[in-house]
Amino acid sequence: MQRETNKNMNKEKPVQNRMKKENIQKKQGKAEVCPYAKKCGGCDYQGMTYEKQLKEKQDYVRKNVADFCKVRPIIGMDNPYHYRNKVHAVFDVEKRRGNRSNSGKQSAKGHAKAAPGGVISGVYKAGTHEVINIDSCEIEDELSSAIVRDIRGLLHSFKIKTYDEDTGYGLLRHVLVRRGFHSGEVMVVLVLGSPILPSKNNFVKALRKLHPEITTVVINVNDKQTSMVLGEKETVIYGKGYIEDTLCGCTFRISPKSFYQVNPVQTEILYNKAIEYAALTGKERVIDAYCGTGTIGLIAASKAKEVIGVELNRDAVKDAIINAKRNNIRNEQFYNADAGQFMVELAEQKEKVDVVLMDPPRAGSDEAFLSSVVRLAPGKIVYVSCNPETLARDLKYLTRHGYQAVECQPVDMFPWTKHVETVCLLSHKSPDSHINVTVEFGEGEGKVPLDKIVERAKQHQPAPKATYKLIQEYVEMKYGFKVHTAYIAEVKRELGLPMYDAPNAAEGLKPTRKHPTQEKVNAIKDALNYYNLI
Repeated sequence: MQRETNKNMNKEKPVQNRMKKENIQKKQGKAEVCPYAKKCGGCDYQGMTYEKQLKEKQDYVRKNVADFCKVRPIIGMDNPYHYRNKVHAVFDVEKRRGNRSNSGKQSAKGHAKAAPGGVISGVYKAGTHEVINIDSCEIEDELSSAIVRDIRGLLHSFKIKTYDEDTGYGLLRHVLVRRGFHSGEVMVVLVLGSPILPSKNNFVKALRKLHPEITTVVINVNDKQTSMVLGEKETVIYGKGYIEDTLCGCTFRISPKSFYQVNPVQTEILYNKAIEYAALTGKERVIDAYCGTGTIGLIAASKAKEVIGVELNRDAVKDAIINAKRNNIRNEQFYNADAGQFMVELAEQKEKVDVVLMDPPRAGSDEAFLSSVVRLAPGKIVYVSCNPETLARDLKYLTRHGYQAVECQPVDMFPWTKHVETVCLLSHKSPDSHINVTVEFGEGEGKVPLDKIVERAKQHQPAPKATYKLIQEYVEMKYGFKVHTAYIAEVKRELGLPMYDAPNAAEGLKPTRKHPTQEKVNAIKDALNYYNLI
């Protein structure tokens, strides 16, 4: 009997999947409008078919990038709904904002009904701090939306008040839900105005009874009058305080403040395309600039000889080190540094890099960073961008300084919004031709006198670059002892000279080094003076 039931279920599953796919296709073909669209303002393409959205984004990328290289057809989603694995809800009381209120009753058009006590949750109305009560969102994960709704329903019975921005009174300000689409793990972050949650154990128990999928609950304290969602202090009240998810075969730790792409389905497509453009053979040395928590660099590590991740945010570097250990990756080191200055230092030391992976913020890169890339002169640059306009600006600089843009691939990471991600391949230009020059030495018109050659060479000889290695060699030769690069960095920092902090994955776990002795400080200063740095 059981076997027969299982057989019937197996027959039904493909039918259900087919029906679901057909419903999605029908839905995509309609120009649907979300009931919250006019007040929320989060989705730019309301009332537009998905096919038309993709065309708009394709045209947008071509308008900005087509002058530099070929733009491939945009890669859209099979199912452009409920793709966001991160849901953020603001909590409030309906009557507080002058809205129609009466708990449990349907609110005005564009609002869901309030929970007992008039509790509402959702997003701020565009350009205001009025909360639009929302039950569900077409682009947010459905399970996460359900968790937010049920938290809203629990507050009244637990006598938990929502925070009032005007008075500063109340407790619950925001709820953040993050879900691992592959792992199924769910994290709930309760953002409070003070560190005490009454009956916290019973509250968690009641919430997990409704949603046993929840694997961890964290209290984040934000007691400041600020537009920032998360505060500094966190307390784990259930589970391990983070979730994990898999991306392109690697497992990543996701904490409340961790950056992790909100659309994992399309992120895999985007990152795989970036790795494809890099064309790694296992012999390359790769720099992952703006590496964050190490996602794309760790994915590339299995195909490269060495990966160097550079990130200015120290907390992100710590997460990257943890992620590397979690995936047993030993050929990537992480540096807490300004990526541009870091690459300048590498160029000064005549270090060779084959590929630079870069994924800057929406503002793109600045000229200082781009010039450092040019100076380092990798054979390939793989540029991941979330803004075609700043991408075009940066391509203009790079193509004027020795690179040619080969190809650009748009990926629709954020359906129903105007945002679009692109990945662009650039390669170092080879010389188009060779010029043969004949120089005659000796006496007479048009000839270079032999006795002047050495003098001229000395006049035009470039000053030596003060790399850490040269400073170490100078000190050892003159004073007879060695100095660590960390001591050199410390002295440079004290003198206000350009430098970078470069702890690798192993060093990040070591205790703090001792400070250099005065003797070593004086020796380092002497070397810096010798190289005309001070």
